[in-house]
Amino acid sequence: MRLGLALGYWGRRPDARHLDLAREAERLGYHSVWTSESWGSDAFTPLAWIAAHTGRIALGTAVAQMAARSPTATAMHALTLDHLSGGRLLLGLGLSGPQVVEGWYGRPFPQSPLTATREYVDIVRQVLRREAPVTLDGRFHPLPYDGPGASGLGKPLRSITHPLRPDLPVLLGAEGPRNVAQTARIADGWLPLYWSPTRTDLYERALEGTPEGFMVAPMVQARLCADPAEGLRPVKTMLALYIGGMGHAARNFHADLMGRMGYESQARRVQELFLAGRRDEAVEAVPDAFADEISLVGPRERLAERLEMWRAGPVTDLLVTAPDPATLRVLAELNA
Repeated sequence: MRLGLALGYWGRRPDARHLDLAREAERLGYHSVWTSESWGSDAFTPLAWIAAHTGRIALGTAVAQMAARSPTATAMHALTLDHLSGGRLLLGLGLSGPQVVEGWYGRPFPQSPLTATREYVDIVRQVLRREAPVTLDGRFHPLPYDGPGASGLGKPLRSITHPLRPDLPVLLGAEGPRNVAQTARIADGWLPLYWSPTRTDLYERALEGTPEGFMVAPMVQARLCADPAEGLRPVKTMLALYIGGMGHAARNFHADLMGRMGYESQARRVQELFLAGRRDEAVEAVPDAFADEISLVGPRERLAERLEMWRAGPVTDLLVTAPDPATLRVLAELNA
């Protein structure tokens, strides 16, 4: 199992620690560093900055949101950064949810998410292979566009720039069982959310028959600390935000996932409290047991014991969200 550093997206302003953490991760032998986006900082620009200040570490988007760019625009970002970094990019994509897609990007959330994802990946791969002008008789991403308002003058085009790697890896963030199963068929890897090393049976069927080299790369909040309860506090805060605020009361993929993992009533309670403006209570309502099984917190001995659980399953790359170099160093030593 390889280690990656997950930096997430910026908050109010750029995090001054990110470049130093990326350099330290590279020095410690971490395989990859990952950035995200939501409705603030983008995923690609920070990776370009990190690429300019590192030499070996792979650069991943976890995730670049599909609604933010057309498939060809995403492919252009990917092939450009792959060239500039010497072939280090890992392209992680995600559909997000209706709240962000419609509320921030101003686009309709697709009624058939699997079809929309499949078309998006198809176009990205066509651009990267550069075998012919890109065309797709698609429902969501037709190329050339021939829908309402079309001039009728569009023509299929092939990228001017030759991609460095036609087989640049494409990974998908997926939560629902059918989405995970499709990811296993069409992508080079899966970016799970809320992965529990004690519940790998939830995904065994969906992951059957994945090819050699298929990446299973969940993110995990990690913290070296004397008191596990202290380490779980930021995990519970994050969960309350995603389960309570990242979606509508009637359609929240994060809350649904927590429910499938055995915490349905607790997920609905967290959501209820968060949406009522009682955010501190929402954090307290997140079960410690759930926060603990999807994270790595505590003293070195506890981290070592729990890391073995992650290593025993199908995870190929553990993407660590860690606040300090000491945690990164200890995990690198334990995983050696």
